[in-house]
Amino acid sequence: MISVNDFRTGLTIEVDGGIWRVMDFQHVKPGKGAAFVRSKLRNLRTGAIQEKTFRAGEKVERAQIDNRRMQYLYANGDSHVFMDNESYEQIELPTAAIEYELKFLKENMEVNIMMYQTETLGVELPNTVELTVTETEPGIKGDTASGGSKPATVETGLVVQVPFFVNEGDKLIINTTDGSYVSRA
Repeated sequence: MISVNDFRTGLTIEVDGGIWRVMDFQHVKPGKGAAFVRSKLRNLRTGAIQEKTFRAGEKVERAQIDNRRMQYLYANGDSHVFMDNESYEQIELPTAAIEYELKFLKENMEVNIMMYQTETLGVELPNTVELTVTETEPGIKGDTASGGSKPATVETGLVVQVPFFVNEGDKLIINTTDGSYVSRA
């Protein structure tokens, strides 16, 4: 058990039969009445985000999430196959469960798979990934002074807004939290 006063971003808890990750929290002490903790939680099974308020000092169950290092192998119809690097055990995750993460996954890429007891919850991506531009309009000389951007499609099919100087074949570093361009690799 853990007190809601000890909440921190990234903590996983068990509330109302669901497994939740604390995305944001705020301790509130109103002038009148008891203190409380307002939190923003993401359900690790469904991906739904919910705001929940707890009384100060309330206890919740902490969920023990294990991260297993696995390699993304290939797509198999409407599921995707991952292999454990140590035991060579393979697991399949449905496309619907990792729809957002697929925008950044390349074959043979290593990722963390979140496990709760024997249940697979999803894929935890690194903060940034390196992807190659497959399609973009050529930059016109003199366009860089305005600081504008143009759309570029990378090898996974993700469309990213990039500066004019980026060309096809360039390797880019992409932020996985919001899908934005960081820099050239």
